[in-house]
Amino acid sequence: MAEPSMTFWEHLEVLRWSIFRIAIAAVMAMVVIFIFMPSMFTGFVLGPTTSEFFLYKWLGSLGQLPFLPDFAAGDFKVDIISINVASQFMTHISTSFWFALVAIFPYIIYEIWKFIAPALYDNEKGSVRAAFLFGTLMFFIGCAISYSFIFPFTFRFLTEYQISEQITNQISLNSYMSTFLGMVFIMGLVFELPLLAWLLSKIGVLNREFLKKYRKHAVVILMILAALITPTGDPITLSLVFVPLYLLYEISICVVKKSE
Repeated sequence: MAEPSMTFWEHLEVLRWSIFRIAIAAVMAMVVIFIFMPSMFTGFVLGPTTSEFFLYKWLGSLGQLPFLPDFAAGDFKVDIISINVASQFMTHISTSFWFALVAIFPYIIYEIWKFIAPALYDNEKGSVRAAFLFGTLMFFIGCAISYSFIFPFTFRFLTEYQISEQITNQISLNSYMSTFLGMVFIMGLVFELPLLAWLLSKIGVLNREFLKKYRKHAVVILMILAALITPTGDPITLSLVFVPLYLLYEISICVVKKSE
């Protein structure tokens, strides 16, 4: 059975301390990551800017593919330039902040669980705990897929694309980081779609028949969402983002319950 109910102010106090603990954890993680960020930035964040990136090597081993860059070429390298005085310093801080949020994401989920657990019955706690663990796993899977495949593929295609040989691509640090953070971390959040659908199903807002009925409408909405996630707007990048989103929608149909 659920624990005895608390007053509104008691709930507010619990929430305040949860947010405070998350903030402390974020600051501590940010300080540690800030110290190691220079080496992480060169080896991890800037990994897709050279031909040594593992995805490029794997695609290069497959030979020349039609309509795609020559991944077998080993001379690919993009120099990221800084055009503002404070760009590198601000990037150091902002990237440390976002990486810290990713690092403590399991702890954030744990604090959310602690906050809502008293309101759950004993037979509900097991399924909700499993759902939160599944959501945490899906977040990291989303980030990993975007970093390993979607972002580097998009980045290399766009940096090697030429409308004229007289135009030289110069990628600014701010442009690179906004694209990197947007495509990697937002995709991690988007992969929480099945968890969100399951939670809405548990409280009676969604059911399987509803998602099936409005599948065509969802395709249009997911296409718009993919366009918002991809700052470049080209059809190849749009497709690379849209396909995982649609697969997540189909997974959501499977995890929500049928209407009674």
